This record gives sequence, C-alpha cells and structure tokens, in this order.
Amino acid sequence: MTMSNDTEKKLLQLHRSLSAENRRSLMAYAEFLAGREPVAAAAPAPMPQLEQVPENESVVMAIKRLTRVYPMLDRRRLMGPTSELISQHALHGRPAAEIIAELEIVFERHYRESGGNA
Repeated sequence: MTMSNDTEKKLLQLHRSLSAENRRSLMAYAEFLAGREPVAAAAPAPMPQLEQVPENESVVMAIKRLTRVYPMLDRRRLMGPTSELISQHALHGRPAAEIIAELEIVFERHYRESGGNA
C-alpha cells in the first residue's frame, strides 16, 4: 500500500523534529510493524512494447514516442535527464541517434525503478 504525498510529508516532518534517540526508536518500531505485514508476491510488470522507431526520428519525436510507450512514468522525474540529453544534442552537437538510444535507456530505467507502477 502506498502513502499519499501529504502523509509522507507529515511523517518526514515528524521524523525531522525528533531527537536522534527517538528517530532510532521510530525506525525500530517501523521495522517491527513492517515485519508484521504479509509479504505479497508481486509479479513483475511486463515491459511496455516499444513502437517502431521511424527512420530519421528527431530527438523531440523520440521523446513523444517514449512518452506514449511509458504513459505511467512521472514526467517530472524524467525532466532532468531528458533536458540534459536534449542540451547535449542541441548545444553540443551529439548525434540524434546516440541521444535517442540514451533516452530509451533513461525511460526504461525509470520504468524498472518504479516497478512499472510509476
């Protein structure tokens, strides 16, 4: 079960307000509670099917294609790595094919890290 952002923020605020000793106690209690939870056998999410890469695809079109393939990903988390790669292409002249290959890796890595449920 996932927490809402408000719950996570509140928990983090509480954690930060505690002394070091109480932080350790909170962690021990959280670990105790987590140990009591039933372990769910999570089946790995299937990898999305990549679309056919059009001939002479531009970097921008590749980003649009990958966004269609991975609609579940949080675009805000992809903004930094994507912007960096666009900059390398536009400002430093790296070939589009190299950038597109790296974009595919970035999107796939984010998908795997999210467990397919971003």
